[in-house]
Amino acid sequence: MDLDEIDAARPAARRHRGADGLPLAKPSPWRLSALLWSALALLVGLALALLIHHQQQQRQLTERTFVRGELAGKTCSALQARLQAAEAMLRAVQTLFLASDDVTPVEFANFYANLRPREQFPSLLAMAYAQRETGAAGERYVTRWVEPVAGNAPVIGLDVGAQPNNLAGLLASRDSDQATLSAPFRPVQQRGSAGADDGITLRLPVFSPGDPPQTMQQRRQRMRGSIAVSFRVSTLFNNVLPDDVRRELRLQLSDVTDPGRSLPLFDSAPGETPPADDYRFERRMTYFGRTWSVVMLPRETSARGIDWRQSTLPLGMLASVLLALLVYSIVGTRQRALELGWQMSRRYRESEKRFRALNELLPALVLLAEVDGGRITYANQASRDRLGDQLTERRLPDLFEDTDLREQLQAADTRGCGRIEARLQNGEGVRFWASVAISRVELAGRSKLLMVASDISEQRQLTELLSHQASHDALTDLYNRREFERRLSDSLVVDPDAARIVVLLYVDLDQFKLINDTSGHLAGDQLLAQLSIVMRKQLGGTDVLARLGGDEFGVLLTRVADQAEAEQIAERLRRCIDGYVFLWEQRSYTISASIGGVVTDPAGVSAKDLLTQADTACYMAKESGRNRVHFYSERDDQTVRRRSEMEWANRLRWAVDEHRLQLTYQEVWPLPLNQGGEPGIEMLLRFREESGQLVVPGVFLPAAERYGLMPLVDRWVIETTLANFDRLHPAGSRLDMVAINLSGASIEDTALVDRIIALLQRYRVEPSRVCFEITETVAVRNLSQVVRCMGQLRDAGCRIALDDFGAGMSSFTYLKNLPLDIIKIDGSFVRDMMTDPVSHLMVKAVTDIGHRLGLEVIAEWVADAETVQALTALGVNRVQGFSLHRPEPALFYRD
Repeated sequence: MDLDEIDAARPAARRHRGADGLPLAKPSPWRLSALLWSALALLVGLALALLIHHQQQQRQLTERTFVRGELAGKTCSALQARLQAAEAMLRAVQTLFLASDDVTPVEFANFYANLRPREQFPSLLAMAYAQRETGAAGERYVTRWVEPVAGNAPVIGLDVGAQPNNLAGLLASRDSDQATLSAPFRPVQQRGSAGADDGITLRLPVFSPGDPPQTMQQRRQRMRGSIAVSFRVSTLFNNVLPDDVRRELRLQLSDVTDPGRSLPLFDSAPGETPPADDYRFERRMTYFGRTWSVVMLPRETSARGIDWRQSTLPLGMLASVLLALLVYSIVGTRQRALELGWQMSRRYRESEKRFRALNELLPALVLLAEVDGGRITYANQASRDRLGDQLTERRLPDLFEDTDLREQLQAADTRGCGRIEARLQNGEGVRFWASVAISRVELAGRSKLLMVASDISEQRQLTELLSHQASHDALTDLYNRREFERRLSDSLVVDPDAARIVVLLYVDLDQFKLINDTSGHLAGDQLLAQLSIVMRKQLGGTDVLARLGGDEFGVLLTRVADQAEAEQIAERLRRCIDGYVFLWEQRSYTISASIGGVVTDPAGVSAKDLLTQADTACYMAKESGRNRVHFYSERDDQTVRRRSEMEWANRLRWAVDEHRLQLTYQEVWPLPLNQGGEPGIEMLLRFREESGQLVVPGVFLPAAERYGLMPLVDRWVIETTLANFDRLHPAGSRLDMVAINLSGASIEDTALVDRIIALLQRYRVEPSRVCFEITETVAVRNLSQVVRCMGQLRDAGCRIALDDFGAGMSSFTYLKNLPLDIIKIDGSFVRDMMTDPVSHLMVKAVTDIGHRLGLEVIAEWVADAETVQALTALGVNRVQGFSLHRPEPALFYRD
C-alpha cells in the first residue's frame, strides 16, 4: 500500500483542511443521519428477535417430539414386559403339570391360590386347563378346570372349538411347543354385553410323559391338553400405561397378523379428536405368533402453546429499542469525535506512516489486491515471510488451494468469501491452514480486496488429532466402540426409497487369554494389532471394522444383498483368522475366532438390540465348539433360551442385595411312618418376583450355572440357613437333619469348606445336624475334587448325601471310594416303581447296595401311600415327596 492510496481513503478530512493543515469548516448537519441509522438498528434488532423467537419455537417443538418419542418407547417396553411376565406365569403353571402325571383339581386350585396371579394381573379373567377328548364327534378340547370359579362358571365344560380364535392359538401351541397368543375374541364372560371383542388367551401345551416330542406328528399324538390364561384386553393394557404417557399420548393397539385385516385391541382415549399436531409414533411388534400395530398419537391435553414467560421475544424487542438508542447516541457523538480529530490533526500528520509501520509489525498476514485480475498490490512483513518475497508479483486467487474459492474470488461479487478457513500455498509448494477474512474496500475511488489471515495449522492438527483419538482405538487404530455404535445407529435410519438390509458381525477370539497368560499382555496387544490388518483386507472399502473391547471386534457390512452373501463374508473372515499363525519370541500360536452374525431390516430395531443379538449368536458359536459362524434367529430354540438365561443372569446378580431369594423347606420322613419319628428337612431355593410370586429353581438355576453365579447363590443359601438354623422349621432345635444342596461350581471353590466351618462355629450349629447334598452328575464329573471336599466336610462332622443317584451314568463301584453317609434314589425310579418292574428293581438294588455300604437310603418324589408301603418293605430309611409334605417358606420368614 502506497501513501497515495492511503490519502485517497480519507477524502473528507482533506477537504476540511487549509494549506497549513488546519480545519476550515464543520461537517454538514448529522441529526437526520443519526435517525436513519437508529431506525436501521431497530429493524435489525427486531428481525434478530423474531429469528431467535422462531428458533426457540422450533427447539421447544423438537424437545416435545423427543419427550414423546421417549414416552412411546417406554410404553412399548412396558407392553413387552407385561406379556413376558404373563408367559413366565404360564410357564410356572406348565411346570406343575410336568412335575406330576396326576395333577388333581384340588392341586390346581391350591397352586392358583398360592400363585395369586390377580395381584400382578388385575385383568386376568381365568386360568384354565382344557383336556383333550376324542369321541364319535372327533377331537375336542373341553375346559375341565378353571380358577377362579367365581364368575367363570360358564367356562367349565366349554369346548375351545366354540371360539375359533382361541382354538387357533391352542393348535398353534400344540404344533410348535411354544406359547401362543390368540386373536382378540369375545370371552364367555362377556357374552350378552355390548362392545368390541375384549379377550385374549395365552396358551401352552401339556404332553404325555417321556422324551420331549421332536416333530409335529409326535406333538399331536402325545397332546394331553392345554393350559391357558385369559385376560380382559382393556384392563390389561390400561394398567400398563404410566400416568405421564396417559396424559401426553393416546395409545391405539390393533392385531394385524392376518394380511389385509386389522382387529382393534385397545384405545386409551376412544372418541377423542387428536389435536392439529403432525406427531405420530408407529411400530409393529410380534408377540407369541401375533403381530400388533402400536400407534401413539398426541392427546388434546398435550397441545400446549409457547410459554411466553420463557420467550425471548419481549426481551429481544426491548433490546432492539435500546440498540436503536445506542446507535443514535453513537452517531450523535461522531460529530464531536470529528471535531476532536481535527484538533489533533496537527499532532498526527504522520499517521499514514505510523499505520504502515503498524501493519509491518502485525503477526497477522495483511494483503491488498485489485478486484479485477486479483493482482496483489501490498503485503506486510508477515505475509512476505510466510508466502514469499515475490508475493506482489502473484494473484490473490493463486494463494488458495481450493478451486471453488479461486473461482469465487475471480467473480464479480466476492461478498460470499467473508470469514473462512482455507489452505494457503506459497510459490514453493508449502501449504498451511489459515483463518481468512476477505472484504471489499474503496481506496482512491477504486475497489480493492483486503485480506487478513492468521496461521491455524497447529490448532487444526490438534483438533483433527483429538477427533481421531475420540473415535479410534489407540492399539489397533480401528474405530472404537462408541464410534461403531454411532455408525450402526446411522445405518438403521430407514430410507423409504432404498430396500436394504443391515448385517452386523461380532468377532470374539478363541483362547486369547492363553496368549496373555503365557507370553504376556504385550504379545496379546501385538496379536490384536496384526489381526486388525488381516481382517481389514477381507472387507470392502465401505465396511466398518471396530474393536469393541478386549479381544472382541465388530463388523458392519454396508453392501450385502442377502443373508447368504453375509454368511460367505463371515466364513471368509473366520478362515483368514483360522489360517493365521502368530509368532512371538520362540513360540507360535494358531489363532481362531467365533463369529456371531445378525441380518435384519433396519426398520423397528435399535443398535443396542442388534449388538445383544450378535453377542448371543457369538456365544452360541462358542458353545457349539468355537471356530465357527452362527447367525442369530428368533426361531432358534437355543437362541431363545440363551436370551432368557441372560435376562435371568442379570436379575440374579442383584437378587441378594434386593432380597429376591427366599428359602423353603420340604420334610424328609423316617420309615415306618407309624412309629412317629421326627422329620428332617431339605432346604429349597425360590426366587421372589416383584409381585410376590415364587419362581421354582428350574426356571432360574440353569442361568446361574451357565454364567458362574452358583457359588454366590450357594454361599447365600449356606449362610442364611446356618444363621437361622433353629428357626427353619417348627421343630426348632429338635431337627436332626437339615440338607443343603451344593453345585459343581461351589465344589471347585477351594475356600468353600473353610467358609462353611467358620459359619458353623460363628452360629454355633452342631455339624452332625447338617447334611450337604451333591448330585451324582457333579460327583462323576469332578470325582477327585468331590472326594477332597467331602472328606473335609465329614472330618468337620457334617454328613454327605449323594443326590439323584441313578439319573446319570450310574456306577456302583465308585460308591466305595466316595466318603458318603446318605444316598438318595432319583425320583424318576421312585415315581414309576409301582408300574414299571425295572424301576422297582433299580430301587431295590440301590437300597441293598447302600445298606451293605453302611449308607442311609432316602427315596424322593414319593407320590402316594402305596409307594410308601412298598419302600418300607424294601428297607428304605427315609422318604420325601409332595404326598408327604409340600415345600413351604422357612419359619423365620413367617416370624
